[in-house]
Amino acid sequence: MTTTIRPRVPGDVPRLAEVLAAQQRTSGYPFRWPLPFPAEEFVVRAGEETAFSAVVDDVVVGQVAVVSVPDEDFARTWTEGTGRDRDGLAVVSSFFVLPDLRGLGVGRALLDAAVAWIRERGRLPVLDVVPAHTAAVRLYERGGWRTIGRGRPPWLPDSEESVLFMVLDD
Repeated sequence: MTTTIRPRVPGDVPRLAEVLAAQQRTSGYPFRWPLPFPAEEFVVRAGEETAFSAVVDDVVVGQVAVVSVPDEDFARTWTEGTGRDRDGLAVVSSFFVLPDLRGLGVGRALLDAAVAWIRERGRLPVLDVVPAHTAAVRLYERGGWRTIGRGRPPWLPDSEESVLFMVLDD
């Protein structure tokens, strides 16, 4: 198995929408499914600064995006929890891999690419995760991410625990 992490190109987006749908059945990510908008709009996010695709044996199998910290209430959790303003932070977002490749290092390689890109710009990586996504939470915690707060986005059902806001310190 040959894995390559490279910048996402527009031609990857239709395949990544398929990968998103395929992995959602087992991961529960994104939490709302079906989405109330085209999956391609989940793959390519508003405020996106960069994105990386994972390619295994010439097939696109996952992605991670980096987005600006949005100007919303949750930004305060990250800024107060890190002591940095929004411009000193970047959000790891839209991160997913085909389910049959989990545990083989593909996700870790994607996450490492996003973190490296953020750090090269002198910024601190942050993210949010639904606690029910236990595999993702474990991946982040094993990688040194720490929880700095919790919040309830409008799309989160009342039956779910508040979303975790995490940071990967320098």
